[in-house]
Formats: sequence, C-alpha cells, structure tokens
Amino acid sequence: MTDVREGRRAGASEWVGAAVCAVVLAVGHLVTGYLLLVAYTTEPDGSWDRQAVTNSGFAAGFGLALAVVTVLLTLWFVRAQWLRAWWYAIPTVLAVAAVLRLTLLAPVL
Repeated sequence: MTDVREGRRAGASEWVGAAVCAVVLAVGHLVTGYLLLVAYTTEPDGSWDRQAVTNSGFAAGFGLALAVVTVLLTLWFVRAQWLRAWWYAIPTVLAVAAVLRLTLLAPVL
C-alpha cells in the first residue's frame, strides 16, 4: 500500500504500530464503557440510599477521567499517523455520556 502523502510504502512496523494502538484504545474504551454502564444502571432504592448516588457519581467521574486519558492517547496516536482521525469519535461520545450522567441525568433522592 502506498502512502499518498509521502510517496512510500507502508511497512510492517507501521501496521503493527497501528494494531497495537487500536488494541490499547479498544481496551480503554471498553473499560470506560463498562464504568458508564455501571453509572447509568445504578439507581437509588429510596430516599435513604445515598450510597447508590455516590457510587453512580464515582463511576461516571472515573469514566470521564478514563475518557480524557483515551482522548489524549488518541491525539498522540493520530499525530504519529498510526491511526485515523475518526478514532476521536469514540472517546468524545463516552465523555459526553459521562458528563450527562454527572449533571443532567444524575440520580436524585
């Protein structure tokens, strides 16, 4: 495969680098998605259940932190031209979901 921008053929090391980056980001996205799933499925049992609200907020906050880490990793990998720019979409959606759970969709007592 010829790289149009530089006029050279992509070597095996570039393919391996792209695959490693994709796996690292995929694992990060899966962990973030799991934390957000926990945050969205945790609802208080009643007006006395403050622990569920705390757990949901912690899961959403930690998910937001991981989304920021994956955005920074994506920035690094895209700038190194190992991955394409569409990889920004996944952590952006996860970060928006985390912010929504922390603000507008937070569980209430």
